[in-house]
Parts: sequence; structure tokens; C-alpha cells
Amino acid sequence: APVVIKADGLAGGKGVTVCATLTEAEAAIRACRPRFGLAARRIVVERALSGREASVIAITDGASLLALPAARDHKRLGDDDTGPNTGGMGVYSPLPDLPDGQAAALMERFHRPILGELARRGIRYHGALYAGLMLTDDGPYLLECNVRFGDPETQALLPRLSTPLAPLLLGASNGRLARVAAAAGLAEGRIPGEAATVGVVLAAAGYPLEPRLGDPILGGDSPWAVSALTFWSGVRRSQGALVTNGGRVATIVGRGASLEEAAAAAYRASDAITFPGRQLRRDIGRVGSFAAGAGRP
Repeated sequence: APVVIKADGLAGGKGVTVCATLTEAEAAIRACRPRFGLAARRIVVERALSGREASVIAITDGASLLALPAARDHKRLGDDDTGPNTGGMGVYSPLPDLPDGQAAALMERFHRPILGELARRGIRYHGALYAGLMLTDDGPYLLECNVRFGDPETQALLPRLSTPLAPLLLGASNGRLARVAAAAGLAEGRIPGEAATVGVVLAAAGYPLEPRLGDPILGGDSPWAVSALTFWSGVRRSQGALVTNGGRVATIVGRGASLEEAAAAAYRASDAITFPGRQLRRDIGRVGSFAAGAGRP
């Protein structure tokens, strides 16, 4: 049966290898320490789960919780979930198989016990709690939990929110989240989402192993590009122009009344932005990709 090899420390979202055979697993274990250093002081071996991924992010003041709409990240580098794991190559929201209203129920199942354990340890946590889930035939499983917003999920979620996030974050920081949420008319422990968004990540040549830096980026100011939301990431300015300076160069987010419309907007803008060796997936938000995530740990 497939197994998963994980570096137990922080590895930039790239510390996971799904192995179909024992030989692949042994090779992945041997490669962990040279590649991830201290992050691989301990290596975790787990069975692979088959299902559909979902990211549920909540904000908290240590007592109250408020769920954002669910999103689906695409971790593999290539179309149809092929190639190595990455920090994320694309995202869409809402999920046809997980309506926004169900995010709050998953939050209560997974985020609430985490808050309880933190409280038991004398920690009152304020901020974002990210749960990376696998939705299997046996129910949802928690794959990872981060004390931050997700990347690229957040880029696709912010344009969908029906309520400004800043006042809620302030409420989370000062212990008044429940009061601020009530004043904003939010009920059922969640922030409703509007319309649909699809985010496409543009990655540098060589990503995720050894991203190439310094490649010139063209088209960022073209009409198609500015018609979508561009979240720059691994870039820097060189002689007045943008060049690549990291693995994931940008996330291009299209908006629309449906996922199909949002995906079309995202890809129109993505195709307008070019640089040597540019990598992107072509199936983000595609109907056939709604089950994306199968086989991830």
C-alpha cells in the first residue's frame, strides 16, 4: 500500500513524499536529511489517504472561532496531480462537494479541540488556525495544522468574503471576536462567501527543488493581467524591472459567478504574464479536477 514519508520539521510545504513502493519509501527517507537538514531530525511514516483535500481556516481570539469558506489547494506540481509536492500550485473556492456552510462544522470538529488543548497548557492563542483536511469515504482526516493563513488559499478567499476581515482580525487580537462578529451580523460561526474564485500559481523554472532566480517577468501590466488580482511573491526589482526571486512567483486570482467563469479569468491573466521556464497547472478549477488531492498524505 502507498505510504507517506514526512520530514517532521518545517520544510516550506515540500517535506512530504507519497511513495507507491517500499523502494521509493527507502529512497525518500535517505533523501530527507540532506534535503531538509534539521527539519528531518525526525521522519514520520504514515499510510497514504485517498480522497479530496479541503482547507478550512478559522480566526480565533482564544475562545471564539469564526470559519472562512472552505478552499481546495493543489499540492502537486503537474496537471492531474502528478509530479512532486509543492507549497501549492493553485486553489479554488467554493467547493462543489463541501458547501461553505459546512466549514463551521469542520471547524468545531478540528479547530475547537486544538483551542482546548492550548488552553489546557495555559496558552490563549489569537490569530488564524489552518486545518488541511482529507475528505475520505471514512470521513475527514486532519493532515496538517498551521498557526497562520494558508498560501495560496488566502489569496482566493479574501475576494470572496462578504464582510471585511480587518475588524474581525482586530477583534481576534483583543479578545472581542464574538462581539465584533455579532455586530457584523455573522451567525453560525462563519463568514459567508460570495461568487467564486480560482487562483493559479506561476512558479519559477526548477521549482520545487532548485528554483531559478533572476529571470525577467513580462506582461504584469497588460490589460488581461490587470483584469484579475495578482499577488506577487517570489519577485524582486532589478534595474526597474521585475525578476524571479523565489519558487512561487505569483498567484493570479480570477473572479466570477461560477468556478468556470473564475477559472477563465484567472488563465487569461496568467497567460499574459511570462518569464523563462514559467510553470503552471492548467487544471485548476476544472470540473474534472474537483476531486484533486487524491493520494496526498
